[in-house]
Amino acid sequence: MKSMKIGIIREGKTPPDKRVPFTPEQCKLIKVRYPQLDLVVQESPNRAFKDQQYRDAGIKVVADISDADVIFGVKEVPIHMLHPDKTHFFFSHTIKEQPYNRDLLLAMMDRNIKMVDYECLTNKKGKRLVGFGRYAGIVGTYNGLLAYGKTTKRFNLKPAHLCEDRVEMESELSNITLPSNFKIVITGTGRVGKGALEVIDKLNIKEVAVSDFLNIEYTEPVYTVLGVKHYNKRLDGLEFKTSEFYESPELFESNFYRFAQVADLYIPCHYWDSEAPFIITKEDMKKPDFKIRTIADISCDIDGPIASTVRPSTIADPIYYVNRLTGEETTELKADTITVMAVDNLPCELPKDASEDFGEELINNILPNLLGTDNDRIIYRATITERGELNSEYDYLKGYAEGN
Repeated sequence: MKSMKIGIIREGKTPPDKRVPFTPEQCKLIKVRYPQLDLVVQESPNRAFKDQQYRDAGIKVVADISDADVIFGVKEVPIHMLHPDKTHFFFSHTIKEQPYNRDLLLAMMDRNIKMVDYECLTNKKGKRLVGFGRYAGIVGTYNGLLAYGKTTKRFNLKPAHLCEDRVEMESELSNITLPSNFKIVITGTGRVGKGALEVIDKLNIKEVAVSDFLNIEYTEPVYTVLGVKHYNKRLDGLEFKTSEFYESPELFESNFYRFAQVADLYIPCHYWDSEAPFIITKEDMKKPDFKIRTIADISCDIDGPIASTVRPSTIADPIYYVNRLTGEETTELKADTITVMAVDNLPCELPKDASEDFGEELINNILPNLLGTDNDRIIYRATITERGELNSEYDYLKGYAEGN
């Protein structure tokens, strides 16, 4: 095993993020599993896990981590907190050429930082190995139910961020009462979608086939999960092929509206590419038989595939209302109002549980490659910058870095 010093950096963004890459117990486990490893935690007043909890686990808590070889964080590291000539792990939000993080990319290149982006840590087949998507699905689905209960006044749920942990949040589910013919539609079958189903399953809601969801009136709440083939179709009417959809999305159009005619709650958990068709347009929402009145948009693409998502909402104020006829936000609750939940940092509402889940993935999927041999080049493929330059995998960012 490589001899190495790892530091866990204090989160520096505003507002501060309470999540951590490794919990105190996970740090303790890492020290047992890799006894030659030196591991320290930078002091922080904002973490969900207090400094003393790390000390109680036998982990050193220090003011300065500049002598660490590898530094783990969660969110983007503010430029003034970057450590030159070190390896940094965090979500950089640069790979889609986000304008607001161009200076961060330039600073990492200028300071000779090896930057490994969690979002790019994948296996040989391209499957992501770490992420917070599962807890986005869990909290987002809970918030969607909270939004429905609040708007209809059928029930009240304690906000997830006011719960101590997931256990307390799930204890609130016993307060939920849904109409006998209630229908929930979910798009997306990945990490986020699977997280959503963990909450739905706690309610003992029956899953039904896509065709039955569309055609049968039930006397109990039901849900169905849609893959891309269910809510997209070819413009020319030919057979849908998933590979063609991903290769040439411009040949397709949305086929979702038929679900909007029968569903009450929509939970978007899909990944959406800007070249793919919009799922719900403003024209769709205006149609008289558009039935959906609550949308918990976990994917939260602003001005994107879900026309009612006009802005992100916040943890403190997770719900807003949109008039489906105008497509504009409103404060009036009327028959034509759609309740929207579009919090864009959902895992932060359960920081302890989300951190534990994330840290477990790091320990199992990434640390063996970092501390041993990276035969599958997992870390290499996720390295954005190194030795003052863009890694060859990310040459496409050159124009972005140059300001073009």
